[in-house]
Amino acid sequence: MQLDEPATHEVVRRLRRAEGQLRGVIRMLEEGRDCADVVTQLSAVSHAVDRAGFRLIATGLQQCRDASRDGGAAATDEERLERLFLSLA
Repeated sequence: MQLDEPATHEVVRRLRRAEGQLRGVIRMLEEGRDCADVVTQLSAVSHAVDRAGFRLIATGLQQCRDASRDGGAAATDEERLERLFLSLA
């Protein structure tokens, strides 16, 4: 299933932000920053990546529901997305 353009753009934006945060975490480790500060930032990166994944799944489920209303065979896509969602949880 292909995601629509606005959803893709939003997820890419979230992942680029997480990418910047991850570079910051690496820099903190290289500089010998306090462990608690590093873990706090790493937690923020993890949360950002999770939110991007959940956004992908939510958009996919919405598109599957819309396709099934239009008579498309979206049941297998919906089941696949459900498994993906559970893999993120």
